[in-house]
Amino acid sequence: MNYRHAFHAANFADCMKHALVHALATALLRKATPFRVLDTHAGIGLYDLQSNEARRTGEWRDGIGRLETVQDGPLLPWLTLVRSFPRGTYPGSPALLRAMLRAPEQANDHLALCELHPEDHATLRAAFRGDGQVSVHWRDAYEALTALTPFPERRGLVLMDPPFEAEGEFGRMAEGMAGLSRRFRGAIQAAWYPVKHRAPVRAFHDALAGSGIRDVIACEIWLREPTDPTRLNGCGLAVVNPPFGFPGTARDILAALHARFDDGEAGAGWSVTEVVPE
Repeated sequence: MNYRHAFHAANFADCMKHALVHALATALLRKATPFRVLDTHAGIGLYDLQSNEARRTGEWRDGIGRLETVQDGPLLPWLTLVRSFPRGTYPGSPALLRAMLRAPEQANDHLALCELHPEDHATLRAAFRGDGQVSVHWRDAYEALTALTPFPERRGLVLMDPPFEAEGEFGRMAEGMAGLSRRFRGAIQAAWYPVKHRAPVRAFHDALAGSGIRDVIACEIWLREPTDPTRLNGCGLAVVNPPFGFPGTARDILAALHARFDDGEAGAGWSVTEVVPE
């Protein structure tokens, strides 16, 4: 509950996560039937990159700041939406996903947002007050996986993005994903995780493989060799039930991000790998 994403908004990890989440939501838009998205760690929605928090860390400069000149390629669909927001702001997942929902007369897609930090929850609730397609909940993310699923639309995306400040977060997330898969087999799940060093990530992947979940891929990007457990050396997104064509799209996105973020450090790279087959 102490984590404030405003210090880290629009950094390289946000860019990776949101570009891939945009691709997942785009895949859901291919069908005319409505869908729902549950964002379990929502934050405040829209971030001011000139705020005291953002200025203190400056992390956005090596994230979205390196993508300002992109005018084509696989990042452009996501960046076009990012650029539709006021200059100097960055849309987190709530703002990004809300902008992708179709109007009620078209499909009546819905977005459910959970945020436990009291101040951030108040900001988030104010941002979406009166919006009939968005519900904002002050509740624990993992409790929400049970309380708010399966979706009445029977299809959609569950996005998990814990701050990983508490010990055992990998284990809680793997358990939550397994339980969700049993409750709502058809849901697309996207779970972000840090890559500081390899052992916790391997254990997380092994836990998913041993849980009974099927059809899981891992999308990862690294700024450097992940050998220092005190640094965010990279990050990953585990995707359950990836839509048709998504692995190829993810490869294109990660390759484009790597080309912009690579500073030539040893071990930098990206991958899309199968964790559990269909």
